[in-house]
Amino acid sequence: MESTTDDTRPSKVPLPEGTISVGIGLLIAGVASYAFFIVGKWALGGDEQFAPISALWFATFALAPGFFIPLEQELGRALAHRRALGQGSRPVVQRVLTIGAILASIVAVAVLAASPIITSEFFDGDWVLLVALVLAFISYAPAHLARGVASGSGRFRAYAIVMGADGVVRIMLCLILAVVGVKTAGPYGFAVALAPLAGVGYVLWRGDLRTDDGPPATWQEVTPNLGWLLLGSVFSAALVNAGPIATNLLAGKDQKELVSQFAYGVLLARVPLFLFQAVQAALLPRLSRLAARNELDEFRSGFRKLMKIVVAVGVIGSVGAFALGPPLVKLVYDATLSRRTLGMLAFASGLYMIALAMAQAVIALKGHALVALGWAVGVLAFLIGIALGGDEVFRRVEIGLVASSVASASVFFVALRSRLRAGVTPDEASMIEAITDMPFEA
Repeated sequence: MESTTDDTRPSKVPLPEGTISVGIGLLIAGVASYAFFIVGKWALGGDEQFAPISALWFATFALAPGFFIPLEQELGRALAHRRALGQGSRPVVQRVLTIGAILASIVAVAVLAASPIITSEFFDGDWVLLVALVLAFISYAPAHLARGVASGSGRFRAYAIVMGADGVVRIMLCLILAVVGVKTAGPYGFAVALAPLAGVGYVLWRGDLRTDDGPPATWQEVTPNLGWLLLGSVFSAALVNAGPIATNLLAGKDQKELVSQFAYGVLLARVPLFLFQAVQAALLPRLSRLAARNELDEFRSGFRKLMKIVVAVGVIGSVGAFALGPPLVKLVYDATLSRRTLGMLAFASGLYMIALAMAQAVIALKGHALVALGWAVGVLAFLIGIALGGDEVFRRVEIGLVASSVASASVFFVALRSRLRAGVTPDEASMIEAITDMPFEA
């Protein structure tokens, strides 16, 4: 029977297992993400010089979480199941590692095959950043798999270390580059690419990723919903990072400073999403336990409470961004953005948060295919929105983001009502997949 860390010992604190550890990791990762944009802009000397790194950042997090979070989800679910049965999980980890290596190779080859177009249209001909993008994508594979092992084994402190170390190491590398006087974007791109490996290396050295031998693992044990989870995750991660990516593609060669400025607005608009992660860490495990005990009335009541909090956070975030966003983004990033842009970005972020909460509920009710459909509809709505949004770059992207979240949320609302009326009940496995369905980084 596999051992766990002291994260699983009984606690006097009335919170679900791992909440405090994961919350600390989220806080460190979130603060580090915001700080990275300040440090990077300062190190490179301005918005225009920092724009390629901003583009690399959002491209990385459009790819890596989309493809690797489903593996983290399925690995965590399968390990938690074996842990409950007292069975060793090394065969499961080996199966998922194989899938991860194959998936990383396929996507990396696809990016390299499209490298002439990506480098020209997205990185202004800078091949170093294309290499950094591929390396960053590959580096996040072991990071997400390590998180899956940690969560499935109940080692939430290790989970927090992997998550938090990424942001801290990234900033440290950038500060070192700035101190020695590096003024080209390439080395900073490699700082983004290599940072996630530090936390993985540390927890591996500590022995937090150890597993025991156990019964052979079948493919069915680790891949029952992987296809639908993967499809939905790729679309949803693309949507949450679509704004800066589209801005980079739509902006003229003399408008590259717009890419960094829009990215600052997106970061500010993500504050509600960051708070949503903290709410999830506290409430969704409680819903999982209710589902496992088949206490469906309490489950519905808990989910309604979660949705009320989500809506409240979204409204406050939207009003706050409209009222206080311009002076705040000026103070923090020395950038100028209109109230309309910041308000629309926060509104789209709030709608995305609502859509994500409903998507998680649909996954809990075993509607994985419906979630993939909903995010696919959102991507289509985004493309239609920017196509019909006029000539102004920011306005086109803003309309696309709002349209995409409305479209996805509408699909999930219909799917959720349909699943509940059909009497579908959640189980522990689907709840674990729902809890870990968070296809974006803070």
